[in-house]
Amino acid sequence: MTTSSSTSLEEDHLRVISMQKGGNMKEVFTRFCTGLTQIESLFKTKNYEFMWNPHLGYILTCPSNLGTGLRAGVHIKLPHLGKYEKFGEVLKKLRLQKRGTGGVDTADVGSVFDISNADRLGFSEVELVQMVVDGVKLLNEMEKCLEQGQSIDDLMPAQK
Repeated sequence: MTTSSSTSLEEDHLRVISMQKGGNMKEVFTRFCTGLTQIESLFKTKNYEFMWNPHLGYILTCPSNLGTGLRAGVHIKLPHLGKYEKFGEVLKKLRLQKRGTGGVDTADVGSVFDISNADRLGFSEVELVQMVVDGVKLLNEMEKCLEQGQSIDDLMPAQK
C-alpha cells in the first residue's frame, strides 16, 4: 500500500482513514481533511450534520473520542526505546500513546509501535497532528541514542 483513503460505516458512526507509507504526515492530513470536507458537504445537501457542541466539540459514540475524534498515528520501529523502562513516561509527557500495529489492545510485533495522540479534546486537529510529528521526531532521536549506547536523559521531555 502506497496511499490509501477509506470511509466505512461502523455500527452507528463513520470512520474516515487516510494513510500512506513514508513520513509525509502533512500529505496524509491534507487528504484526510479534503475527504472529510467532501463528506460533510454531501451530508449538508441532505440536511444532515455531524453532532457538534461548542464546549465538547464533535459528539461521538465513544466518550474518549469527544472533541476532534482524531487519532493521528505513525508506525515506527523502536527496538531500544520500546524496552526502555521509562518509555511509558516519555509517551505520557509527550501526550502520546502506543499500541501494536494490529489496533487497540495489541502488542508490538518486531518492536513496531503505532504511536498516536492521546488527546482528542482540548486541542485542534492541527495541534494534535503536530504533537505526533514532534513527538515521533523526538522518539526517533532517542532511539538513535540508545542504539549507540548513549544516555537519553538530556532528551527527556517536559510535561506538555
